[in-house]
Amino acid sequence: MARIASESLIERLAAWGVDTVFGLPGDGINGIMEGLRRHRDRVRFVLVHHEEAAAFMATGYAKATGRIGVCLATSGPGGIHLLNGLYDAKLDHVPVLAITGMQETSVLGTGYQQEVHLDKLFADVAEYNMMVTNPAQLPSLVDLAIRTSYARRGVSHLTLPNDIQVAEAGADPYKSVAPVRAPQTAPVYLQPSGAPRQEDVEWAAELLNRAERPAMLVGQGALHAREEVLAVAQALGAPVVKTLPGKAVIPDDSPYTTGGLGLLGTRPSEELMDEADVLFMVGTNFPYSKFLPEVRDTRVVQFEADPTRAGARIATDVPVVCDAKEGLRALLPLLHPRESNGHLAKYQKMMAKWRSDMEALENPDRDPIAPQYVMSIIDELATDDAIMTCDSGTIATWAARHWTIRGGREFYLSGTLATMAPGLPYAIAMQHAYPGRQVIAYVGDGGFSMLMAEFLTAVQHRLPVKVIINNNNSLGQILWEQMVLGYPEHGVRYAQPEADFSAWARSCGGFGAKVTKSEDVAHAIGQALSHDGPALVDVDVNPNEPPMPGKVSYDQAKSFAQAFLKGQPHKAAIATTLFKDRIQKLGD
Repeated sequence: MARIASESLIERLAAWGVDTVFGLPGDGINGIMEGLRRHRDRVRFVLVHHEEAAAFMATGYAKATGRIGVCLATSGPGGIHLLNGLYDAKLDHVPVLAITGMQETSVLGTGYQQEVHLDKLFADVAEYNMMVTNPAQLPSLVDLAIRTSYARRGVSHLTLPNDIQVAEAGADPYKSVAPVRAPQTAPVYLQPSGAPRQEDVEWAAELLNRAERPAMLVGQGALHAREEVLAVAQALGAPVVKTLPGKAVIPDDSPYTTGGLGLLGTRPSEELMDEADVLFMVGTNFPYSKFLPEVRDTRVVQFEADPTRAGARIATDVPVVCDAKEGLRALLPLLHPRESNGHLAKYQKMMAKWRSDMEALENPDRDPIAPQYVMSIIDELATDDAIMTCDSGTIATWAARHWTIRGGREFYLSGTLATMAPGLPYAIAMQHAYPGRQVIAYVGDGGFSMLMAEFLTAVQHRLPVKVIINNNNSLGQILWEQMVLGYPEHGVRYAQPEADFSAWARSCGGFGAKVTKSEDVAHAIGQALSHDGPALVDVDVNPNEPPMPGKVSYDQAKSFAQAFLKGQPHKAAIATTLFKDRIQKLGD
């Protein structure tokens, strides 16, 4: 049996350590599928139900493992479907390789069926983007694509015409007219040093040692540097604010953290940003600059791995290009431990009050069910090494505030793109990567319904993912955003009846439970988490529970009131919920 070029492709992926490809077949990639079949002992193909999910899975795999995620789609419409998941990888800076099909070279440019020039379409999303036109280019183009994804922390794309896929491996059908030969490369990536320049670290230490009210802001670039972050926080006596993608950098019960920042963050974090005289940013390019300090009042030190992102959000006095872990290790010996911890103690007291307020909202007696209570039950029953994936929307607020990072727990969501629907595909990919760990997808009804077919994928691949649906029968985040702008809600609530997604789970062969009363929440979630296979719990929660910011500004309150005055259709239910929240925070 002749060895085809697609085998060269798959063999090179395996040489790079790729063991999983997420995708959906089509006539535009039949040659690649044959390459996968011939090497199924080295690279497994995970058949999904939508190409968008395949791209999310590749992105989630890369986020959780640090290794390149790979997705595969056919030519034309299949490749187009990958884009949303690939932009998630691009904006969150994770290495992903997308492989797509293309029409045969003899018909390119003729308007052939499904002829979409995906190399042109992917020009913005991909750091490396190439159509293979000669079998001799493989496997070197695979080397370049993967190496570029690792080096630039982003997406690479290879598209292979049908005839190239099945051509003889290594064949060079054209006469060379220049002094060239096919490149001969190796599947090797040399990680550049992440060590900072000594003079930069000394400069940073000098400024940090002078700080009277220091604050640290840490992000996903510091996820591998927990011990170093805690050691620096201790030396500086600095409270630590965590971005949402960086939620797992340090535990949520740490005496150093004030939690998140922004609309999903905490009041202590916002007040810290207002008071800090030196802000130390580590491994983050936090995009919401409105929540960062005014530069006229605060000096800024930033440890950032990418020199193009250092100082991208806020004027930075001391930008240091380095890996977070290596930079903090170099910094620690230069810091002068604080004798007084009054600044830190102030924020520890504020965080104790904040945690008490959040706990008060986890009320099991609410009817309709409080979403905070559902999240508290997940938090209580999940293992200490559980991985939680989350969709975008109000659920991100409940997860940010009520999912506790402790032990080896992790947390992933679409950070910068903030797209709907990645929660379930992420969970499937992460369960593939870590078959022995508990993986929980905490999603909204809107996001789940977009890619709900992937629950069947989990069943068919025997992946014991757990899905908890926060079902408010609406697009909750948009609802509240409309009101904050001063507009009554419009077009954001679905008509009755509410969906029963548990029926879908059972029809797929998984565990499914529908919950409409608070007293049934703990039992259903406990059953799901202990079930030996895919499980789903669909919980009808209060659709009028607002994801209030940690600190409500005058303008936000004014706009909220204007929405009521202009005819907000559910104002009585919303007002009742806000009143109950207020009472429970007061300890009733």
